[in-house]
Amino acid sequence: MGVNAAPGLPSVVIVGRPNVGKSTLFNRLTASRRSIVTDEPGITRDRIYGTATWQGRPFEVVDTGGIVPDDKATIPKEILRQARVAIELAAVLVLVVDSRAGVTPLDQELAQLLRRTGKRLLIAVNKVDSQAQTSASHVFYELAQDIFPIAAEHGTGVDDLLDAITRDFPEAPDEEEVEALNIAIIGRPNVGKSTLLNRMVGEERAIVSAEPGTTRDAVDTLVRYNDRDYRFVDTAGIRRKGKTKLVAEKLSVVMARKNLERADIALMVVDAAQGVTSNDATIASYAEQSGRSVIVVMNKWDLAQTAMGKSDAREQKGPKKKTGPQKLLEDYQKMVRYKLKFLDYAPVIFLSALTGERTGKLFSLIDQVAAARLRRVTTGEMNRWLDKVDLARGTSPAGREMKIFYITQAGTAPPTFVLFTNQAKPMHFSYQRFLENQLRAAFDFTGTPLKFKIRLKKR
Repeated sequence: MGVNAAPGLPSVVIVGRPNVGKSTLFNRLTASRRSIVTDEPGITRDRIYGTATWQGRPFEVVDTGGIVPDDKATIPKEILRQARVAIELAAVLVLVVDSRAGVTPLDQELAQLLRRTGKRLLIAVNKVDSQAQTSASHVFYELAQDIFPIAAEHGTGVDDLLDAITRDFPEAPDEEEVEALNIAIIGRPNVGKSTLLNRMVGEERAIVSAEPGTTRDAVDTLVRYNDRDYRFVDTAGIRRKGKTKLVAEKLSVVMARKNLERADIALMVVDAAQGVTSNDATIASYAEQSGRSVIVVMNKWDLAQTAMGKSDAREQKGPKKKTGPQKLLEDYQKMVRYKLKFLDYAPVIFLSALTGERTGKLFSLIDQVAAARLRRVTTGEMNRWLDKVDLARGTSPAGREMKIFYITQAGTAPPTFVLFTNQAKPMHFSYQRFLENQLRAAFDFTGTPLKFKIRLKKR
């Protein structure tokens, strides 16, 4: 597929047992609120990536899930596997321990596992809030020689830890920051968002599990494809409010919507085997209301084809009906358009993230939608287009006939147009829809919403 991860920085991997403050330290180092922090253990499951700079030395920070090596349950076992992948690529390992709990058997087991890698190991003794606790930190020397008492929540002692982390790191060259296209992957739980992310990246950065709600944090991944940079954000599955009980799940939904706000394009992932549900439509409306460009991704298309093939075989009686993959595709497209009428401008792609079927077409579609989002039409072109539009066809059913004297594009992302008219009140929705359809027919605004602002022409 020609996908390569963006050139990497020295990697600092944060490791530890559950609920010792790894995510708090990650947020402190990256000066962000990327990782969710609550009192519930086991919140972080995927590897969460961020970047930090200390004294002119940039590096990558990786937050791993709380590790319990002997836990055989599916999610903890997958967390350990994900952590091992990060550890293998690390330049420095930071084992976070809880000063109040002292050295636990699990701390000893993890320290032994990390020492065997031969990589530089630092011990961050977290939750040190007093001089007495600082003095008591010496008990952790049995784990490693480099001990740093810190309070990640308040930042105490973190400077010394950063000095040690970056000791051998190179200083940053004078280069421009990478300008990447931000793409949020959104959808219900268990529709294949993480599988799609892994397929686009070409490696496993997100945990993929049959258990719904596996992803809780947003996982950012920078990818270079055909000399262009893309930043994919795999968000948590958005459930209905009534179905969201745990604090972590509620925060995941809030974070998912927040990450949608910083994206340029939303990949709205739907389970094609199940069809478009009312919850899919609700999530799609979040993207539409936020002004993001949207691509509807009908995932698990291989399963949908198999299911429909069996259904056709059972129902086939009398003269043969028109069947086959193309007919199935046409029927599904009609169904999607009917269920997501408000996203009629969004392109729909049918693929299988698991098998890779049709995923090769997604990058070119993303590029097309990105270009449409930034498309700017000159004022001259706009008004020549306006002269050709039969405005009487779209006359508003309410009030006097609307006349448009002049139109200009005021902005992009999304494209925004200012109309000078004989009315000061907002356009009727049906008239706006008429204008939008005419505009889309003349210019390529695939996948992006359009905004209109009304101005009363001064006499």
